[in-house]
Amino acid sequence: MASGIEELVNMLYEMVSDAWSLPFGAEKCLVEREKLLDLIDEIRVNLPKDLEQARAIVDNRNEILSQAKREAESIKAAAEERARHMVAEDEIVVTSRQKANEVMMAAEAKAKELRRAANDYAEDTLRRLETVIDQALNETRESRKQFKSAVVKTSAPKSEN
Repeated sequence: MASGIEELVNMLYEMVSDAWSLPFGAEKCLVEREKLLDLIDEIRVNLPKDLEQARAIVDNRNEILSQAKREAESIKAAAEERARHMVAEDEIVVTSRQKANEVMMAAEAKAKELRRAANDYAEDTLRRLETVIDQALNETRESRKQFKSAVVKTSAPKSEN
């Protein structure tokens, strides 16, 4: 006869809607008992199959939803871990920059100190050199004076006694 529950229910509906109404009972009708019982028997036979399919579909849907939820949780956990890792990397970068700035400031201070020390050393060395040169110049002048004096004494005519 019919193959699916929906078709059987439609046939049952048509049978009731096409049935003759009883006189003085608008809500009551006459149906063929055998046809009605046959339809109900077919529904009983097909209903468990359709219910089983429906249950299988619902179970399958629930399994798919559970799997999707597990995957979503896994993706969320991975994203959170990645975010934590990125934040940690960012903190490392910030810390590294701070340390680099500290090292640069220390290096600049050390370079400034070395320049000052080098300038002081050069100034001291030049002052000592100037002193040595002044001494050498004074000694040279003194030697020239002595030389001139010696030359003048030896070149003067000797008096005859």
